[in-house]
Amino acid sequence: MKTRRTVLAALASLTALGVLTACGSGDAALDAAKPEAKKAADGINLSPEQNRVHTPKVDALAAKLPEAVRKRGTLVLGVSATSNPPLAFHATDDKTLIGVEVDLATLVADALGLKPEFNPVSWENLFVGLDSGKYDAVFSNVTVTEERKDKYDFATYRLDDLAFEAKKGSGWTVKGPEDVAGKAIAVGSGTNQEKILVEWSAENEKAGRKPVDIKYYQNTSDYYLALQSGRIDGYLGPNPVAAYHVLSAGQTEIVGKFSGAGAGLQGKIAATTKKDSGLVAAYAAAIDHIVENGTYAQVLKRWGLDSEAVTKSEINPPGLPRTEN
Repeated sequence: MKTRRTVLAALASLTALGVLTACGSGDAALDAAKPEAKKAADGINLSPEQNRVHTPKVDALAAKLPEAVRKRGTLVLGVSATSNPPLAFHATDDKTLIGVEVDLATLVADALGLKPEFNPVSWENLFVGLDSGKYDAVFSNVTVTEERKDKYDFATYRLDDLAFEAKKGSGWTVKGPEDVAGKAIAVGSGTNQEKILVEWSAENEKAGRKPVDIKYYQNTSDYYLALQSGRIDGYLGPNPVAAYHVLSAGQTEIVGKFSGAGAGLQGKIAATTKKDSGLVAAYAAAIDHIVENGTYAQVLKRWGLDSEAVTKSEINPPGLPRTEN
């Protein structure tokens, strides 16, 4: 078990590098989807034949693109290869990429008159690809942070929420730090949810309450086995993954939901592009268009994420604050 001091030092280092988010490379909630994770939730289609929602090209939106991208005719996109449902994952054929991120990126490409070209890579290589100019954008549950705004431009398209998941019938509700005092809570290492949990634990100790017993596991299946066996009281992870697991497995429940940015700020998930690439305005306009024509709502409803809808896209809004070293 890591000590609180070690965890805090590691978190400060990760944040300085711009890696720390509501979902990160070390987040077990976003490990490659296991077979049991591919059980359809509430009738969701997980087959390769997706009958994906589409929208027509809008010439005025396409005109906002840099000429080179418009002439190329494709939108080259990075997505995480290690996501769990319902973000970006493989269909039942283990080849076709599906999920809410894929559907929303496809709608944006449609509106801009471009063919989406998806590149599934590891989390850190998403940003390597942006830095090198290989990708026009990343649609991969990326949270807006103040550090990231130094290097990237953002067009928001979904709220960033975290959820506490517990065994079904637990009778437990999490509203704040006092509700997790003395509890064994699992969390992904190197993630913003870990940072929040560590801060809550410190707050509990300062108030004379028991600290949080923070647990770490390697794989998503390990978290859920620990939860079912009673070795942990709860798991804190991205809300989309938790919501999908609740629906598909039927063994757990969400007992608390919070902004991925912590208290006082609503976290935002955004299409991410290299700073000053000339693309962010086109993405924001396309997102606004699909919100207005209703196709955006159709996609979120399809994946059970209605609660994370935005009413308009924001370019480079306030992000997760910088961590003081």
